[in-house]
Amino acid sequence: MVYELRYDPEADVLSIILKRSGKLSHAEECGDFVIHLDGEGRPLLIEVLRASEVVRRMADAVTQAHGGPIPLSRRKASP
Repeated sequence: MVYELRYDPEADVLSIILKRSGKLSHAEECGDFVIHLDGEGRPLLIEVLRASEVVRRMADAVTQAHGGPIPLSRRKASP
């Protein structure tokens, strides 16, 4: 599954678009994350607030848990 990512540097918000179809019903905030849901509670979009700090901390935690840098795959994303 391929997700679309968008970053707004002025707002410092990373948007992770999980699903293009579906009607937004409501959003729930959990710390630095806002999850937008459809009427059946399925996530459509996740916003990461203070993204420059939060994503860096997440990457640091993953790197530490993995014991070093994680090699990225060079495979092409499917359409």
